[in-house]
Amino acid sequence: MRPLRLQSAMEYLMTYSWALLVIALVLVVLFSLGLFNPSSVVTSQCILPAGLSCVSVFVASNGLASINLLQATTTPINITAYGCNANNTVAHMSIPLNPPTNQIKMQIGANLTFSVQCWAGASTFSANPGSTFSGYLTVNYTETTSGFPHTIIGQLISKVT
Repeated sequence: MRPLRLQSAMEYLMTYSWALLVIALVLVVLFSLGLFNPSSVVTSQCILPAGLSCVSVFVASNGLASINLLQATTTPINITAYGCNANNTVAHMSIPLNPPTNQIKMQIGANLTFSVQCWAGASTFSANPGSTFSGYLTVNYTETTSGFPHTIIGQLISKVT
């Protein structure tokens, strides 16, 4: 009777050993494919307050961001400055080079694609492709009808290309 119990115990251990080996092999394959790397699932997003929205955003490895902005306010606007920074500051704002006023006029529903240098504190942002940039996009504009200035700050998250 005793040999049958040992045989049963051995069969039990062998069956579960094979199952554990298969599970370990699947985990190794999933890890090697990069499925456990959070940067592989980051999608580019730019979240702005009502009135302006980002259609697309790309950040290059040298920190130059290409942003497509959609104007959805109730009146035409003039963009007077914009900036991209890793911390929530208005430092390093860029004034659009559009002589003679150095402003960009946007009608309601218009799209604008512009490039802006992103900063990481006091130095320009640079990273390897595949890493993630997380920061803020600041846009200064004035309403053309009332002349009131506005500053909006939105969150910018993008995988570096």
